Order: sequence, then structure tokens, then C-alpha cells
Amino acid sequence: MRSVSLIVVVVWHWAFTILRWSPDGPMPTSPLGFFSGLWIFTWLLQVMPMFFYVGGYVHLVSWRRARARGESPGRYVRHQVRRLVVPAGALVLSWTAVGVTAASLSNLRWIRGAVLLIISPLWFLAVYVVLLALLPLSLWLHRKFDVVVLVWLGGVALGADVMRFHYGLDEAGWVNMVVVWGLAHQAGFFHRRVVEAPRRWGHALLWAGLFGLAGLVFSGLYPGSMVGVPGDRLSNMGPPTFAIVALLTFQVGFAEVTRPFFERRLARPRWRRFIGLLDHYALPLFLFHTTGMALAKACVYFLFGNGVSDDRLPDVTWWLQRPIAVLGPLLCTLPFLLLFGRRTRGARRRDLRPSTADGARRTVNDVIDGQPRGSAA
Repeated sequence: MRSVSLIVVVVWHWAFTILRWSPDGPMPTSPLGFFSGLWIFTWLLQVMPMFFYVGGYVHLVSWRRARARGESPGRYVRHQVRRLVVPAGALVLSWTAVGVTAASLSNLRWIRGAVLLIISPLWFLAVYVVLLALLPLSLWLHRKFDVVVLVWLGGVALGADVMRFHYGLDEAGWVNMVVVWGLAHQAGFFHRRVVEAPRRWGHALLWAGLFGLAGLVFSGLYPGSMVGVPGDRLSNMGPPTFAIVALLTFQVGFAEVTRPFFERRLARPRWRRFIGLLDHYALPLFLFHTTGMALAKACVYFLFGNGVSDDRLPDVTWWLQRPIAVLGPLLCTLPFLLLFGRRTRGARRRDLRPSTADGARRTVNDVIDGQPRGSAA
């Protein structure tokens, strides 16, 4: 789920980003700005809530394992933060250096906008690092108050929207950058309970989220699209609104309802190998996919003298060209995957290695719960 979430974001950016060139640099838009009915697909394709949800589950699992190895919370958090900050920071610094150098040598006004466009998808990693830093607090709240924490976070998110929309305090909305994504991350702590609950709970989450989304959107208070659309009066993502909480509920329910279908297929060896490959390269692919996209645009420009700016409306030809739009950036990203993808293999294997023979025999459920099966808790 985590790997597929990242890959959905990558393919979305490659296939559906429409660049309009201006003196200040590239201005991105998407087909959502031209076809009013496409926003409904963002209810499944806006995968950031699911990414943070899976992140919460994974962090809880890996923290239990780290604790079994005798690792302190501070050391665990530093290790996890470093794994994200080092590659992402190196990428940001590299593009910043390129932008500063190009701007000083050529006095190009648009270079700043181009660099910002390339590194802007990394925004969620900054939020992710904040949530990692708050992980000891999140785990304490989870042990102390359990599911009530989700209710509190949902209430704060809704209150921030009220302050923003009713009282005009736009700054209050930025509280939800931590609260909404923190709620999604905290909800991941309950993933094992959702899996083990009766099947009707998955359907309940799906329909509750769907009805909540429909009510919020068709009330006219929130946009229908779960991604930003140029021309809309506001975005459900910048900063996130309470609609993202309803979207998270819907997506968790959808994942649980469809889980048996996918588990049957993922039980086949070839699919397990494929998912392992995705898991290994998903983060490097995400980090470098906009770099590959920029290189592909540059190649088109130098080969054909045009093609960087797309000033036409999406038509039949544009839709038929979407596979080609993905192929170019993919080819330009492959060298980075081959160079940096192999460096994560050793670290991933170390994280998944049990520390003792007893740890090797523990089930995932025991690790999640932090206690033996059948205990009173």
C-alpha cells in the first residue's frame, strides 16, 4: 500500500501535469482544471492520507522491534529521520545550487520557479519528519487514551476549519498540516485491529467516509477535488481540511473491503517479488521523479526546440499521448534508481532482521500489540 501510494503520485505527476510557461517560470495545472467531472477520481487517487496511515502502522511495528533490541526512543527517531532527511536534503541542496548557479550566470528569471516546481513534491517529507519527531508522544497518547486521540485530532481539525471559513482566520488552517496528517498517522496504529475486526467494520468505515465526503462536498463548503485545482476558491490540500479526514476514513474502509481480493493475488510468488521490487525502489523513485521529468522536458526542448510549454487544451490526442508522457521521465529517472536504489537495500534488511530467536518467532500481531496473545488488554 505504501509503495503503490508513492507510485500513484509519481504517475499522476508525469502523466497529468500540464505546464504553461511564463516569464516567472513553469506554471503547472492539470486536466482537473478543464473537465469538471474528473474530481471524483481524486477520492481514490489522492493517496496521501493512505500513505500517512500506512506510515503510522509501519512505524509502530518497527518501533516495537527496535525496543525489543534495546534501542532508545531518541536513537530510533534519529535513525528514521536521518534516513529521510539525508537523501531528500541532498536533493534539495543540489537543485538549489543548480538554480543559484544558473540564475547568476544567465540571469534567468524563470529558474527559481522551475527549481521550486521540481522540489515542491517533497513537502510531505517535511511533515513526515515532524510526525517522526513526535512519535514518542504519539505512542504515549495511543497507550494512554487509545481511540479517543483520533476523536480529539478530528475535533481540532474541524475547529481549525471553522476558524478559517467562518471567522476568516486563514492562519488557523495551517494547524491542520500537523493535525490532519497526524490523525492519519495515528490511525495507522489501529490497522491491525481493523484487519482483525469483523468484515462489517470495513464496510462501515467505507460508507461512513463516503457519506461524510459527499455531505461535505455537496454542502458547498468544500471543493469536490481532493487535490488543488487552479481556479478553485480553496484547496482541500493546502492546507488540508476536514474533508481529508473523511477521505482517510473512506480509503481505509476501501482498503479493508478489497484486502481479501488483493491478498489472494499477492500470495502468488511472482506478485510477491513484484511488490518487493516496488517497495525497494518506491522512495528513490519518488525523490527523483521530478528530476527525471525536468530532464525529459529539457531533452524534448533541445531535440525539437519546443514541447516544454503545453498551451493547448487537453484533447483526444493529448490523452492518447499519456503513455509517452510517462515513458520519457521514467527513462530519465532510471539512472538515479540504479545509482541510489541499491543503497537502501542493506538498511531495509537490517530494520527487518529480528534481534533474537524469540523475536523471530513473534508474530506481527504480537509486535503490534506489544504483548502476548490472549492477555487481558
